[in-house]
Amino acid sequence: MSRKTLVMGLALALASGTAMAMHCPKDMKEIDAALSKGADLSAAELDEVKQLRARGEELHEAGKHQESVDTLARAKKILGI
Repeated sequence: MSRKTLVMGLALALASGTAMAMHCPKDMKEIDAALSKGADLSAAELDEVKQLRARGEELHEAGKHQESVDTLARAKKILGI
């Protein structure tokens, strides 16, 4: 493997990590907006969404962006967004 290929691969890996890091706050804002509008959910669904949203933020802050995106996606699915 050439040096150029290795450098390109590392650059792409870093760029994708940065993109995922930026995606988490966007998802959290969408969830917050849906919750503030009074989403039509059962008490159990509302509790689950709030827990998933909190866990997604924890994962984001821990640098686990793919896990955060996946967790927040589950909350968005329950909300229908």
